[in-house]
Amino acid sequence: MKPTPNPATLYVIDDHPLMREAVVMLLRRLRPGATVIELDRIGGMEGAVRQHGFPDLICLDLKLPDTTGTSGVHEMKNRFQQAPLAVLSASPAADAEEACIEAGADIYIEKSSGAQEIGNALRALLTTDGSFEELAPTDNKLSKRQKQLIVMLDRGLSNREIADELGISEHTVKVHLWRLFRRLGVKSRTQTIHYARTHGLLAS
Repeated sequence: MKPTPNPATLYVIDDHPLMREAVVMLLRRLRPGATVIELDRIGGMEGAVRQHGFPDLICLDLKLPDTTGTSGVHEMKNRFQQAPLAVLSASPAADAEEACIEAGADIYIEKSSGAQEIGNALRALLTTDGSFEELAPTDNKLSKRQKQLIVMLDRGLSNREIADELGISEHTVKVHLWRLFRRLGVKSRTQTIHYARTHGLLAS
């Protein structure tokens, strides 16, 4: 696998110029010196990759002129499997998040969240252990917060309940869960609980 270069190459695909520029500015603050490529549709990706190189992060608007439903998510994840993929959408998470995650997105961010929440989510994608490689999932490589999350998932708590219990926002919970899933090499809550039980990460 190609190591993540520094500076990184980050792609922002959104057909709304103001939103696209806002995300670009966030990324440039989060990763100074990064090459940030702006596109207004999926169709420009092939030429952009030839010119600028493979993406280290993709920020994708869900609804674009040349996509339908989660087709853009599928296409980006199939073509760039190693690149973290953040979907930014005007649609409420309740309407589209599950479908996007199932299609391969690493995280779903509502555009209405505001700059701070969006920045927090993108920062997590850019700073996971300094790279995007999964680590061997052993107990001593899990943070205290990640161990807390496993216990809470085992208790069946929702994102909102976890947020309330920890005193953080739901979007921050989603970021923590994304990092936990990536650390364990799993895709869902159910897989996390199964992995934790079979590898002794939960007390009997």
